[in-house]
Amino acid sequence: MTTVPQPTAETRWRCALCGNLTRFDVTRSSKVVEYVHLDLAGEPKVEEREVLSETIESVRCRWCNAVDQIELVDKPGVES
Repeated sequence: MTTVPQPTAETRWRCALCGNLTRFDVTRSSKVVEYVHLDLAGEPKVEEREVLSETIESVRCRWCNAVDQIELVDKPGVES
């Protein structure tokens, strides 16, 4: 399984196949610790959530469905 790099303050995702910059389906795995509060009826509500680790497994372009064509590109106006 190849992980996809996460965008930074200077970069963003782009589909190399169609040029899409804005719409993606992201599949990620997370390990979290949650504080769950159950009301008297037994309904749970997550009141705190701490992400211990997170891995992006795949990013799919919503425009052309490409999965292996997502790349990181510089955001406009950001100097390298």
